[in-house]
Amino acid sequence: MTKIRIAVQKSGRLNEDSLKILKDCGISIDNGKDQLKATARNFPLEVFYLRNGDIPQYLKDGVVDIAIIGENVLIEKGHQISIVEKLNFSKCRVSLAVPKTMAYSSLKDFEGKRIATSYPNTVKNYLEANGVKAELHIINGSVEIAPNIGLADGICDIVSSGSTLFKNNLQEVEVILKSEAVLAVSPKISEEGKEILKRIQFRIQSVLEGRQSKYVLLNAPNNKLEDIISILPGMRSPTVLPLAEEGWSSVHSVIKSNSFWEVIDKLKAAGAEGILVCPIEKMVL
Repeated sequence: MTKIRIAVQKSGRLNEDSLKILKDCGISIDNGKDQLKATARNFPLEVFYLRNGDIPQYLKDGVVDIAIIGENVLIEKGHQISIVEKLNFSKCRVSLAVPKTMAYSSLKDFEGKRIATSYPNTVKNYLEANGVKAELHIINGSVEIAPNIGLADGICDIVSSGSTLFKNNLQEVEVILKSEAVLAVSPKISEEGKEILKRIQFRIQSVLEGRQSKYVLLNAPNNKLEDIISILPGMRSPTVLPLAEEGWSSVHSVIKSNSFWEVIDKLKAAGAEGILVCPIEKMVL
């Protein structure tokens, strides 16, 4: 039987989120501690646990067929590798930062300065596009300390909450790009592998749609039903069922998580009562 090979980060938050989405897709993986390769029990899939920075090359060489990887790593090392799905987790940004004591006004302030980074290609392309010349110091590891020890005038690194910059007396001054976990595919994937990939994508899309949605049930007086229904977007249209109490109906619908509280406030103002909100495990469209 043909199997598809997927690479995930060996350790760290991206590893945990990657395995979780595969689990939510109904894929059971037998992986022991410190195991570098594992096989799914119920799906034609092999999982390779790799260093994040090595994954783009494995994709290029066709050692793995697909990978869950940070978009920022692909931009740095994975040119010509296709992204087939954005996964909406492990969000971050690649940013330039300088010491808080530095008076910063624009990107031109980096002219002739030294920048420590693990993303030399990303920084180089960004500076060239903006007509700025700077000296790059490539550091594999924690770059935040570089300005404090006199190695660089500024840094370029991934930023999530900004707490690491704050602890090292740095301020974020330019966002080069925004990134999230993506599903990437090797240019050497076989036709059989593409068919299995379609099955994985279908499951992932159903999981992501469920994560981004909430199921809402509420009671509505019939004389306000039209106004309440107009607030609910629904998948097609809300489901309306009569209640045992005359003059009332039960309304069922789906709303997006990012607009949840705004919609709930409008529903209450329109006369909805007994609003019940449930998470959605998966949503197949």
